[in-house]
Amino acid sequence: MDDGGSTTNLLSPNKGMGVVTGVGIDNPSSQSVHGMDHTTTPNEETTSQIPNENESVREKNNETDEDEVQLTRKRKKTSKVWDDFVVVTLRDGKKKAECKHCESRLAITGSGPTSSYKRHLNSCIPHKQSLKNQQILNFQPSGCDVDFVPPLIGPDTKYDENKMREAIANWILSTEQPFATVEDVMFVKMMKTATPLFEKLSRVYEHEKKRLKALTKAASKISLTTDCWKSSHQKIEYMVITAHFVDHNWRLQKRVLSFVHVPPPRTAVDIADGIYKCLQEWEIKDKIFTISVDNAAYNDKALRRLKETFSRVRKLSCGGRLFHIRCCAHILNLLVKDGLAIIDHIIGDVREGIKYINNSEGRRLNFSKAAHQMQIRDRKLMLDVPTRWNSTYDMLCMALKFKDAFPRYAEYEPHFHHLPTDEDWENVQSVCLILKVFKVCTNIISGSDYPTANLYLIEVFRVKQTLDKGSLSTNDFIRDMVKKMKEKFDKYWGECHLVMAIASVLDPRFKMKLVEFCFPTLYQNSDENIKEVKNALYEMYSEYLEMHDTLVRESATHGSEHERNVLGLNEGTSLGSGWEAFGEFIKTADLERPEKSELDMYLEEGVYREKGQTGMESFNALEWWNVHKLKYRVLSLMARDVLAIPISTVASEATFSAGGRVIDPYRASLGSDTVQMLICGGDWIRQVHGVKKKLKKEEFPIEVLLPEVNTKH
Repeated sequence: MDDGGSTTNLLSPNKGMGVVTGVGIDNPSSQSVHGMDHTTTPNEETTSQIPNENESVREKNNETDEDEVQLTRKRKKTSKVWDDFVVVTLRDGKKKAECKHCESRLAITGSGPTSSYKRHLNSCIPHKQSLKNQQILNFQPSGCDVDFVPPLIGPDTKYDENKMREAIANWILSTEQPFATVEDVMFVKMMKTATPLFEKLSRVYEHEKKRLKALTKAASKISLTTDCWKSSHQKIEYMVITAHFVDHNWRLQKRVLSFVHVPPPRTAVDIADGIYKCLQEWEIKDKIFTISVDNAAYNDKALRRLKETFSRVRKLSCGGRLFHIRCCAHILNLLVKDGLAIIDHIIGDVREGIKYINNSEGRRLNFSKAAHQMQIRDRKLMLDVPTRWNSTYDMLCMALKFKDAFPRYAEYEPHFHHLPTDEDWENVQSVCLILKVFKVCTNIISGSDYPTANLYLIEVFRVKQTLDKGSLSTNDFIRDMVKKMKEKFDKYWGECHLVMAIASVLDPRFKMKLVEFCFPTLYQNSDENIKEVKNALYEMYSEYLEMHDTLVRESATHGSEHERNVLGLNEGTSLGSGWEAFGEFIKTADLERPEKSELDMYLEEGVYREKGQTGMESFNALEWWNVHKLKYRVLSLMARDVLAIPISTVASEATFSAGGRVIDPYRASLGSDTVQMLICGGDWIRQVHGVKKKLKKEEFPIEVLLPEVNTKH
């Protein structure tokens, strides 16, 4: 509605006929409604100084109250500058164009050019400020089927549809949303306020893949983890391959490279071929340092096959002794499984008993009363996830606090029959004391922010120390349990684990001291194993030193040729400056090896000690090497690659949780290429934006909170 005609519309019974009645002009201020300016139309009739519906007059009385404003009849002005100017008539009859923002008055010429007004607006500060503060409406595009609420945006801001669609695709990938989400009517209604178009997922995937390729291309060495998983909804198997490396900023990186379907039967040849095809696609065959797998027999055969393939085209580090890494987390799980198997029937009673208690509010209240009567102040039980032994450990530890409450609770509930005996509880307590060490070790190895390779040796030492102590126990139950666990430990860790040892040496807090401390407990022939570690350490250092010297020679050759080409000099032409001779001297000096190597100097120095440091926390070995890379130019490169080696396949196994969410019952018909796009793309985007993946609801243990007991009654 035009504000200039609002008064007329209310007072005139003949709207639209050009007749105005009941309006006077005795008071000049009555010509303006709500401060809005009135403009005239081309075909107006002058009506004894009475404004028509479309006339606009501005009264100016800032200087004196005696200025008289006269109404004029003019043709409609088409230039946009008149949105910011108004024509005023002064007392002397002269007409001026007045800026609405700064009230400056400009002359009006007979031909009426507006160029001078435009120049004024370009320099008018109040006008520029109003543009920043002004808001405009973005109206609904034509053909839109969804009800639309126009957004308010700044006039200098425009939508970037590609970025908006990319943001939506990133959200779908990183949060694993169903595809149907973007087709939902309310979602479309919301997004129509921004843009009606969406970016295809494949384009986002390819864009992120190019970025990751550039990142892997810059990496010196890349270590892999791989594992296999069967989808319960699709009934087919997938293999995930995850890359681990340190980027140019010395930050540890983890990226899922492949999530591919493995056709049956799954053999060692299929696994080896799948890994090799992935490396070819990503163009990183020459960068592979180690591959970590679990202890399945087909993995051993597949890794032997790959090792032979790589050995034909290039030399593997330390003669290939570091190429195959066994998953430490998997070995720990096997040890714990043997330990828990002895008390499996007790675990079943505790689990079913907690389920019974948690079945109703009345049962929880009765159990809380029983605990209160036994002077037990704790108010929480836990129901474990049977496939996660650490949650089983937590369940048993919490249940131990209520061991005296279970018999009392049976008096309230005659149908409650899940009652471990006193001997059972003693055995549970003994098992928990041993498993506590495994829990701490597993938390370090399987943590969400997985550790660098230097942290494993001391944890494995602690496990072996606990098993040795348990084997000397006077309790027959403990000795029998530990005996089985030690057999499994010696099977997988009976031989010297070079990667764990070398990585610990490259931790400035440990150096060779930790190896000398741990090996007598871990191995019977500790002296020979310590010597083997030293030999492997110097052998690897020699390999890196040779690579460094080669790069220096190539850099010196290319640098001299480039310098001469830029200056247009021939081979025999001198630059005529002492800098050339000095530069050649430095290049030669860089190739000369000092009498004492960087490795010798590093080992001869004392171990690093930080004030207030008591454990593994707060120290980052990669950061230390980054700070000291100028002092240890070769050794720092070696440490960078070794510390990035994953000693477990936890990173790959975590991808299967995402696989279970992506391939849910509603998306079981997704093709394997689409599944790979969702899994890999989601991982890449989460890593870029620092978003952590959430566990599925069923993966969390269930906390059973007991109600407070009213003691007043």
